[in-house]
Amino acid sequence: MVKEYRINTRKREIKVREINENELEFGGRGLIAKIMSEEVEPKCDPLGAENKFIVCTGLLAGTSVPTAHRLSVGGKSPLTGGIKESNSGGGAGGALARQGIKMLIFEDKPADGEWSILVIDKKGNVELKDAGQYIGLNNYKLVELLKDKFGDDIEVISIGVSGERGYKNSTLQVTEAVTGYPARALARGGMGSVLGSKKIKAIVISDPEVKYEREFADKEKYNKANQKLKNYMRESEETKRLNRVGTMFNVDANAPSAALPVRNFRGEFFEDVDKIDSEAMVKKLNENGGKSGIPCQKGCLIGCSNIYNDKNGNYLTSGLEYETVAMCGANCDIANLDYLAEISRLCDDIGLDTIETGSTIAICMEAGKIEWGDKEAALGLIKEMKEGTKFGQLLGQGTEIVGKELGVERIPTVKGQSLPSFDPRNQKGMGVTFATTAMGADHTTGITLVIEGMDNMRNTTQVVLSSVMQSSSATADNMMCLFGWFSLLGSEYIVDVLEGIYGGEWDMERVIGIGVRTIMMENEFNKKAGFTKEDDRLPDFFYKEKSPATGAVFDISQEEISKVYDNLLVKSVIIY
Repeated sequence: MVKEYRINTRKREIKVREINENELEFGGRGLIAKIMSEEVEPKCDPLGAENKFIVCTGLLAGTSVPTAHRLSVGGKSPLTGGIKESNSGGGAGGALARQGIKMLIFEDKPADGEWSILVIDKKGNVELKDAGQYIGLNNYKLVELLKDKFGDDIEVISIGVSGERGYKNSTLQVTEAVTGYPARALARGGMGSVLGSKKIKAIVISDPEVKYEREFADKEKYNKANQKLKNYMRESEETKRLNRVGTMFNVDANAPSAALPVRNFRGEFFEDVDKIDSEAMVKKLNENGGKSGIPCQKGCLIGCSNIYNDKNGNYLTSGLEYETVAMCGANCDIANLDYLAEISRLCDDIGLDTIETGSTIAICMEAGKIEWGDKEAALGLIKEMKEGTKFGQLLGQGTEIVGKELGVERIPTVKGQSLPSFDPRNQKGMGVTFATTAMGADHTTGITLVIEGMDNMRNTTQVVLSSVMQSSSATADNMMCLFGWFSLLGSEYIVDVLEGIYGGEWDMERVIGIGVRTIMMENEFNKKAGFTKEDDRLPDFFYKEKSPATGAVFDISQEEISKVYDNLLVKSVIIY
C-alpha cells in the first residue's frame, strides 16, 4: 500500500490515506488530471484557496525500470488559466517512492501568510515546519542550508523568489540525484507560484531507514521483461545520441530547416549556429573540465544531463539543454554558450522557465527595449526579475503580458504560454501540437517525428502525427521520462513489464489508452474553465508572414486542426 498525504495549508493539518497501487488507473500526469477533474473548480483563481497543488509519481515508480521516477506536479496554471502538469527528472521522485508515497496534495491557502517547509524524515514522519529563515532565498543557497540542517541524503523540491512573488513564469527546482544541485526544473506554466500561494517554500524528502517495497503480480515475469527493456533501451540510437550531447542534438537537427527560432521566430537561418551546436557544446565541456552523459535520477541508462563549468573549471550549471540554448540564444540573436550557461544557472536559482524567459527577452528586443544580441542587457533583464524591480516584476509575468504592455504585435504564445523552440512554419506538426494541447504551447506534449514511408509534407499527415505523438507523450507522462519512452518505440516490452507489475492482460491499446484518457480529462477541464476551439490557434503572424529561409507559412486550417483528436486511440495503435 502506498500513501497519499493531503496537506491543508490553512489549518496546518496533514491527513494520510493508504492506496492499493493495483487500484490506480493513472500515474503522474493522468493522476493529476483525474484529481483536478474531480476536485477543483475549473474557473477558480489559480493562486486562490480553491486550486490544489499536486505532487505525484508515475505508474512505474518503486520499480527498477530506467527513468521510472519521473516526478509530476500540477494544478491550474496562473500562466494559461487551464490545467497544467509539469514533470522533471532529479532525485525527488525516487525518494518519494522509497518512502512509499504516491501523492502529496496541498489544499487551501494560509490566512496568516506564514511560510512553511514540508519535511518527510527518515522514519516516514510528514510535518510542516516553519520556513521563516528561508524566505527571500533562491534555490542554490536554500538547498545548501537545508542539507546543512537535514543531511546530505535529502532530495529537495523548492521555489526561489519568483515563486514567492507570484511570477507567472515561475518554476519549482528539483535536486539532481548525482550532483545534488537544484538543476532540474518543473518548468512550465508558473507552477512555482501555485506552491508559493500555499506558502510552501520547499519539500524536503529524506532517504528512509526502511525502504518501501512495492508488490508485483508476477515478479519473475517483471524481471525478465525489465531486463529485455533495459537491453533494448541501452542499445537504442536515441539513448546513444542523448548520452553524448543531451538534447543539444536538436540544434543540429532544426537549424538546417529553419525550425530553430531566430529573433522572435522570424523564420530565418541562424548564421552563427556553429557557435551553439552540439559540437560547440562538446568542445566547451572538454575545455572546461565538464562532462556529458550524467543521469539526473538513479538507475537512468540514458544520462542526458551534463556538468557545465566556467572558464576556471568551477561548476556553473548542469543540464544545459536545447530549449535554453535556442530560446535564450538564437531566438535573441545571441551565440555564446558561456553566457547561456550563466542564464541557465541564474534561471534555476531564481526559479524561472528558460523557455518563457528567452521568449520574454526577445519580446523586449522586438520592442526596442534592448538591442538584438545584447547579452549583457539580456542578463540584466533576468537580474531585474531576481531583484524584483517594477519592470522585473512585469517581466516575471511572462511573454504575453510583457508583449501587450510594450505594444508588440508579434507575440508567440498559445493559451498565454510562449512557444518552445520549434518554428511551426518549418515544423508544422509541432504547430498542431502547440495549437491544440490543453497545456498551452508545449513541445513535450507531442513532439512530431518524420516517419519513413509517409508523406511528411502533407497537412493531414502532420495532424495525424501530432495526434499520435500527443497520446504517446501523455502515456509516457503517466509512467516514465519521455526520453526513456522514445528509446523504446518499436518494442512492446512495456506490455510485459506492466503485466508483471499489475497483473491482468495488457496490450498497446490498453497502454496508449491511458494517455488518451488523460488528454480527454484535460480537454474537458479546460472546456469547463472557458476555453473553446477558437483558443486552438497559433498567433496570426505564423499564418501571414513567410519564413524568409523557406518561404513557408503555417497553412494548416482550423478545420484540419480540429480533427486532431478524432479517433485518437485508433490512430495511435495503428502507428505503434
